[in-house]
Amino acid sequence: MFRLRVLGQLLRASGAIRIAAVAASTFWLAGCGPVAGASVPGGDSAHGAKLIGHLGCGACHIIPGISQAEGLVGPPLDHFGRRMIIAGLLPNTPENLEAWLENPQAIVPGNAMPNMELKKDEARDIATYLYTLR
Repeated sequence: MFRLRVLGQLLRASGAIRIAAVAASTFWLAGCGPVAGASVPGGDSAHGAKLIGHLGCGACHIIPGISQAEGLVGPPLDHFGRRMIIAGLLPNTPENLEAWLENPQAIVPGNAMPNMELKKDEARDIATYLYTLR
């Protein structure tokens, strides 16, 4: 979590500092690099799918397996489990995905993803579902 706070501070910088910070932090956040196809220990993908439907995530995203999830505001989430990057800059790790889901505005202030005020277990279950999308 410390690394994500530092990234948030760096992203508020301007110009070349911001570009360099994003590039360098992509690998710094993950340690040795991103982990594609990760899984979330203790997560419940079926509950995650129900939460995604209940929260209305499909209003903004195309999400395979979720009824009427045909939104075009955010990126489509197909093949999410194979992606290397979250939100255009975070390495795709369970820790980063859960933090993004819990409070995307703390990571990239002003981005289009709303803070849904998810609890840790809800973010974990949604992340678990997203990682099934290969």
